[in-house]
Amino acid sequence: MGKVHTVLLEHGRQTALQFGLDHRVVETAASYLSCEDSETAFLFSGWAYTALPHKRLADDAPWTVRTDQASVVVQPGLRVPQSGEPIAVGVPFGSRARLIMLYLQSEAVKNSSREIELGSSMNAWLKKMGIPGGGRTTNDVRDQADRIARCRLTFQFRQGAVSGLVNQHILDQALFVDEQQGGNPVLLETARLSEAYYEQLQRHPLPLEESAIKQISNNSIAIDTYTWLAYRLHCLKIPVDITWRALFDQFGHGFTRVDNFRMRFKESLQLALAVYPEANVEITTRGLRLLPSPPAVTQRVIRVGLPANLQTR
Repeated sequence: MGKVHTVLLEHGRQTALQFGLDHRVVETAASYLSCEDSETAFLFSGWAYTALPHKRLADDAPWTVRTDQASVVVQPGLRVPQSGEPIAVGVPFGSRARLIMLYLQSEAVKNSSREIELGSSMNAWLKKMGIPGGGRTTNDVRDQADRIARCRLTFQFRQGAVSGLVNQHILDQALFVDEQQGGNPVLLETARLSEAYYEQLQRHPLPLEESAIKQISNNSIAIDTYTWLAYRLHCLKIPVDITWRALFDQFGHGFTRVDNFRMRFKESLQLALAVYPEANVEITTRGLRLLPSPPAVTQRVIRVGLPANLQTR
């Protein structure tokens, strides 16, 4: 268990803040420790080594991430307006896209079905994750859902001399209402994961803790970092060193300099560790040292007897 969690459990929130710990990390860890929700979410494990962009790209631009273990190319889909030429809608990006993807895959795994309810069910889940409805948030969710429904993925995985290639859409069916003002369609009622994507998800599901995702739901780098740690740490037999360059290649798209990325990544890493108390990670001058750790998702007992000042702000 990390230092911040030990201080919180033994002395409470105010003492943790007096220790000079980053207040965002303290608040994130405190909210996580006091959360009684123990639901599990699921993600295709290929996303542990690759990720969607953090910021918006040009609508016709593809997205590529390459690491030593895997690569992904996301191609933007097209929308055909009532008149005129097809329009590229852009690849999904940011924290909202990641949450929608997590909802789609979690529902498919939990219900053992490619068919997924959207509309009010997805909105209720997003609200549970701390994403309020209405206004700009609704437009953002609608836009990201549209991008996810239309894009195409190419995953390539490498293990030694062997590589595998998977080409697929995420969804092969979605119901839309007529275009609204601004030309933005709305996903309605149901969607269906493509057979190829669903098969990969069934074969390689990565369990994540919903209460952890909730606390970092507005930080796409922290979500990616938590996902990566949840996949890597519990499988390790010996410590593994990861260089800053390797971390930059995986998480640093959108940054032009490694030193700028390093500062931002350290902040996001601390937030990811705040919701993964069992993670054993050391920051070194060369990068990170990952050590064998318990899994991120366990049979976690609801915590009782927490200090009173941990439970309220």
